[in-house]
Amino acid sequence: MIKIQDAMEKNVIKFKSTDRIIDVAQSLRNNKISGAPVVDDNGKVIGMVSEGDIMRLVEVHSPQINLILPSPLDLIELPLKMKHESDEIMKGLKKAGSVLIGDIMTKNVVSILPDASISDAAALMDSHDIKRLPVVDLNKKLLGIITRGDIIGAMVSG
Repeated sequence: MIKIQDAMEKNVIKFKSTDRIIDVAQSLRNNKISGAPVVDDNGKVIGMVSEGDIMRLVEVHSPQINLILPSPLDLIELPLKMKHESDEIMKGLKKAGSVLIGDIMTKNVVSILPDASISDAAALMDSHDIKRLPVVDLNKKLLGIITRGDIIGAMVSG
């Protein structure tokens, strides 16, 4: 039986609930990961943030353009409408970027202990439809993270 502690990543990218979404999104991209735990000052897991959480926050609106026989008035107003839509999108993106991840993170975190098996982790991920689990001690302090890729890697090499 392969244990979580043998397959988990110990060097974990993590965030604080007071981090801005723009900074978190950049860190996720730079580190080529799709999500990470959110911890308090004591290292206790208080949430998870993912690209999906960020994507749900950013709503991109596309302008409604009538391309079937536009009226002359539509043709005159079209550049003004498109400028207004563009300005609204930019305002929304700037506002979204300044939101703190504590406002959008998943708070009911499913976690796992390091002495559990990778099959336990796989079952938890499947039943909760999640891609990663923080590995914690009995006080919920972050010890590592295990992803679907880590489980597959452990099965192949172990």
